[in-house]
Amino acid sequence: MSAECSSYLNADKVLVSGFSCPRAGGDARAVFCCGFQDVKYCCDDPHSFFPYEHSYMWWLSVGALVGLSIAAVVLFAFIITVCVLCYLFISTKPRSKLDTGLSLQMADSETRGSSVC
Repeated sequence: MSAECSSYLNADKVLVSGFSCPRAGGDARAVFCCGFQDVKYCCDDPHSFFPYEHSYMWWLSVGALVGLSIAAVVLFAFIITVCVLCYLFISTKPRSKLDTGLSLQMADSETRGSSVC
């Protein structure tokens, strides 16, 4: 079994002539044409050819990195906001017990024992 890699223009716009896989002196298991439109090579995975340029994958990786960076900044801002709000909630609580409005006092025994005679 073998595959044919057609000729292509590499990233420097130089024509690279087509070749068959496996290449002479290469791995005998590399029978599939793999890579991108501008970078081709022989490999052993039949699903490793991508019909776009290699630079597209680089820009896709940069886009994913930018997206993940923005998500990380938003998550960090959310965590900082929650911490600040918790601190403000705890620091503004009154330190003493709440006043119920009624002040109950114990009646002393003299006033309890006195009666009108």
